[in-house]
Amino acid sequence: MLENSNIRTDLAVEAHEMSRKNRAVREAQDQPKDEGVIVEEAGTEDVKVTRVQIVSPQGEQELGKPMGNYITLDVPKIKTNHTEVFSTACNILAQELRKIIRLSPKSSVLIVGLGNWNITPDALGPKVVNNMMVTRHLLEYAPDALDENFRSVSSIAPGVLGITGIETGEIVKGVVEKVKPDIIIAIDALASRKMERISTTIQIADTGISPGSGVGNKRMELSKNTLGIPVVAIGVPTVVDAATMANDTIDLVMDNLLKQTQNGSEFFNMLNNLDRNEKYQLIKEVLSTEGNFIVTPKEIDEVIERVAKIVAYGINMALHENISIPDIENFIH
Repeated sequence: MLENSNIRTDLAVEAHEMSRKNRAVREAQDQPKDEGVIVEEAGTEDVKVTRVQIVSPQGEQELGKPMGNYITLDVPKIKTNHTEVFSTACNILAQELRKIIRLSPKSSVLIVGLGNWNITPDALGPKVVNNMMVTRHLLEYAPDALDENFRSVSSIAPGVLGITGIETGEIVKGVVEKVKPDIIIAIDALASRKMERISTTIQIADTGISPGSGVGNKRMELSKNTLGIPVVAIGVPTVVDAATMANDTIDLVMDNLLKQTQNGSEFFNMLNNLDRNEKYQLIKEVLSTEGNFIVTPKEIDEVIERVAKIVAYGINMALHENISIPDIENFIH
């Protein structure tokens, strides 16, 4: 979650977009430039890849995230159920994930599907687990059933504190101590500041994850510091803060109204000159009288199934050599 702003987002690419605007203001005021963030763009027309690398404490402070690598895949056509885009997204996700995890043939991996399977926007993690090619038991009890293309993979969907009465981090730590994986890949639902990124953006990060942070319910961190092994986090934004959405809507309305007049009225100019965080706080105070709203699109049930498969298939292809989508579907079905 971005900590140096009132705007809710778990995405490093959005944190960078906002920090870039802040830098432009500081540069206009002849203040020193901030450094420590490297950004690279790649990918295809259908799957845009943005790599954000935070390389210094100054970069950490600027983006409100720990030093490390954050890779974002933007796939707008996910919502259209486009078969070719689905395949492309799976393959690119696998390629980007391999660059971060760098496993040996004998490496063992634990997949952790975070979230509440009873609430659709929070069910990404458990749905990904349902589509994983888990092989640890087969390699241990029936090794002849698999060839050398398969690594040892196990998975768990630990649920949430309200269901189990146990901190997710405590459950994962206990499993790690028993299973002894070399790396964890944790999947969770995130929060975005833009509606167009809901269920169309996938973020990979090598810095771990704090379950529930996307909706302001931060739990025990899952990271190398807490678990003793590397933790790669994969997240998809499934919700947006209502106050953030309202703030963006007002900005769009203001832009259109100001364009329709030569100079804009005094009232419109006053609103236009308000700091973005000040407007956000005003809107949040109004909405908070009725509760803290988190918004998700009406088609979330269908889209979450599709994006969970993209994440799961991409992970499967990254972990097991020369595995195709038909191979995955035959294995899990």
